[in-house]
Amino acid sequence: MLSATFKLSEAFSFPVATIDQNETDRYWNAIVGNGEQENERGWCRDERGSSWQITPMVLIHAFANSDRAIAQRGFDAMVTMKKIDIAAIEAAILG
Repeated sequence: MLSATFKLSEAFSFPVATIDQNETDRYWNAIVGNGEQENERGWCRDERGSSWQITPMVLIHAFANSDRAIAQRGFDAMVTMKKIDIAAIEAAILG
């Protein structure tokens, strides 16, 4: 058990790269399904205060795309979400 002296923050978080919407939903629901905190852009916090970022690979690939317009469309779609919706990201990427 953590001592009250140590507070968890977003300075340290657990990244989780997911393959599809089912996997994204499974991780997201495991963390926030018990009434824990949903944050923006794929971030959530569990009952212990640990921060997690659940990021589908399609979003990671969009950000790394050499076509900056694709990267920007992926980013613009992401900032409107809490849990990442892969279909919406894919639609945004296509323009």
